[in-house]
Amino acid sequence: MLTVASTASLRVYVSEWENGRRTISSHYAKILRALLGITDDELTSGSQPPALVTADGYDELIDRIDEARNVSLTLVKTFMEQTELLRTIDRQMGAASLVDQMTSHLTRLEDALTFAVLPDTRRPVALALAGAATLAAWQALDVGAVERAWRHYELGKRAAQEAEEPMYLAHATAEQAYVLCDAGRPETAVQLVREAQRLGGQGMSSRLRAWLYAAEAEICARAGLHDDCRRALELAMRHLPAGEEARDPDMLSIFLNEGHLTRWRGNALALIGDAEAVDSLYDALKATDPTFIRATAGLRCDLAQAHLARGEYDEAQKHLRQARLVASRTGSVRHRRRIEQLTQRL
Repeated sequence: MLTVASTASLRVYVSEWENGRRTISSHYAKILRALLGITDDELTSGSQPPALVTADGYDELIDRIDEARNVSLTLVKTFMEQTELLRTIDRQMGAASLVDQMTSHLTRLEDALTFAVLPDTRRPVALALAGAATLAAWQALDVGAVERAWRHYELGKRAAQEAEEPMYLAHATAEQAYVLCDAGRPETAVQLVREAQRLGGQGMSSRLRAWLYAAEAEICARAGLHDDCRRALELAMRHLPAGEEARDPDMLSIFLNEGHLTRWRGNALALIGDAEAVDSLYDALKATDPTFIRATAGLRCDLAQAHLARGEYDEAQKHLRQARLVASRTGSVRHRRRIEQLTQRL
């Protein structure tokens, strides 16, 4: 292999040849050009080869680490406020219009966590990422992007573990069970939602525990486990805190009060064909927060299913029409799929 020194010597040699001090054939000149990998002009110039540039990337890495170190609690709070804004828009308008914003939000949080070094910086960012990833996963599931939903749930679970927040881990795990349900594996989904309860441990808030039992009831209903469904509904009612407040201060993604649980109960009972479902669902319809647009579509589907179980086809069709209108507004692929399945039963 030619070294820099030998290359320089060859250049001098060729330069002398050009000055007439020595004659070599064009054949040897061609060989020299091939060896050096240079043009005729470069071959005959006496200039030295350019210095090698070292590009190892350490400067850029250190810059990213320094930026992450400067992530303050104020900036983490801003990240969480952005997640809350996206959650509000999703609740009122649906997830279809939020894909780009949610992707950008997750990317910023992942970058902040990737280059954060010490635990006291990493944990707050990981907590913000856990909440955002779980929201992004539910949105992906709603628009029919099931693999993306699964990956976002995995990201949310890893972030919750990094943040050492078992409540966030339990919530992400339980919601991930719905992906299995929609994929036709409700039996496995039952096991996963029960695992979520175990992961949450004894430190969970009462509202989150009630939410987990309600999720178990719905998933058991979809798995055909009628007795388990009713038992989980009873446990959900037992753990739900009294009062109209729906938000869990320790788990902002949880909305659950008596009105929400009444709707959820009606949903589960409708899935198992229980006659009590209709009354529960109409009570829930009266109490539904009008800003919960996507939930309203689900409630209309539940009512249609409950009326179908009683052979009341005209009433079922009426609610399906309303559900279709709402699902069109939110762009919910998940609800549209359910509407079509129920329509085929009319």
